[in-house]
Amino acid sequence: MSLGENPVMGGRFGKTGFRILAYISVTLAAVGVILPLLPTTPFVLLAAFFASKGSPAFAQWLEDHPRFGPAIGQWRTRRAVPGRAKVLACGMMALSWGMLVLFGASAMTLAISGVFLGGTACYLVTRPSY
Repeated sequence: MSLGENPVMGGRFGKTGFRILAYISVTLAAVGVILPLLPTTPFVLLAAFFASKGSPAFAQWLEDHPRFGPAIGQWRTRRAVPGRAKVLACGMMALSWGMLVLFGASAMTLAISGVFLGGTACYLVTRPSY
C-alpha cells in the first residue's frame, strides 16, 4: 500500500492533519518573531515540512516568504541554522534545565533531561550557521 492509498496518512484526513499542523507551526513561528523567548526557526522548519505534506500551495508561500523563506532554503540546502537561533535555543534549554534544578526535580529527571537537552544542543551547534 502506497502513501497515497493509506486513508490516514495520504487521504483527506492526513492532508487535513498536516495542513492544521502547518498552520499551528507557522502561527507559533510568527509569535516567535514578536516574542524574544520563543524561537522562530524550528517552527518555520516544522511548518515547511507539514505544509509540504498537506498543502503544496502553502508550502510554496512559505518558501517565497521574505522572513521565513531564507531559513527554509538554508536548512534544505546546507542544513544551516541562524546563529541567533542557536544561541537562543541553547540558552532556553539551559534555562529550562536550571529551572528543573531550582524546583527540586529528581536526579533521574535531571539526568534524563540533561542528556536529551545536551544532545540537542550538541546537534544544533554542529550545524552550519548563516
